Amino acid sequence: MSDKLVIIPTYNEKENAESIIRAVFEALPGTHILIVEDNSPDGTADIVKGLMKEFGDSLHIEERAGKQGLGTAYIHGFKWAVAHDYEYIFEMDADFSHNPKSLPSLLKPCEEDGYDMAIGSRYINGVNVVNWPMSRVLLSYYASAYVRFVTRMNIRDTTAGFKCYRKHVLEKILERPVKWVGYAFQIEMKFRAWKYGFKIKEVPIIFRDRTQGESKMSRNIVREAVFGVIQMRFSSLFKKWN
Repeated sequence: MSDKLVIIPTYNEKENAESIIRAVFEALPGTHILIVEDNSPDGTADIVKGLMKEFGDSLHIEERAGKQGLGTAYIHGFKWAVAHDYEYIFEMDADFSHNPKSLPSLLKPCEEDGYDMAIGSRYINGVNVVNWPMSRVLLSYYASAYVRFVTRMNIRDTTAGFKCYRKHVLEKILERPVKWVGYAFQIEMKFRAWKYGFKIKEVPIIFRDRTQGESKMSRNIVREAVFGVIQMRFSSLFKKWN
């Protein structure tokens, strides 16, 4: 039984599914992978199930009835990971925007240096983003600045989706329902970890835009993040964080 689990949500990722699974196993030997699959019409689930014959108990799939949002996919995976007693729980995208070779760098602060959570950060050392148009780089960078201003978090990359959690962090965060399901989910998880006083480390990574498949970003997701942050900050004033 491994003490490490990498959670990868998928929806229409047939171009990336096999290669990301193989890359993760190569980069982090001994880990397990959980694919949270949202009923992709392109056959992503069939690709994963075919690989399960090769990788056995190291590769798992949880199939859901339909596309329910990134946040709910991760929450499903987190609850599964906690129930199966994994100690180090990663989240990452399926499209190689998060380089699997960076997984050991995220593990080290949690496994060796006493941190509770590690974030793969695009902005801790300048701006490390490849293949994005300048307009999107600026949107992302200033969105993180906006979140820091509203929430007062001392985290440079507040919208990052490449992370490693210790199990006890997720157990604490998930004591209350997580409100947001889009990219505001990423902010909410960091905000809760920060408010609870967990020790957080930002690890520099290089983020590369996907080269296969289609982006899931939408205006509704951006809108949720903008207004969700204000609501998140306001509601936090009336909660106990202990």
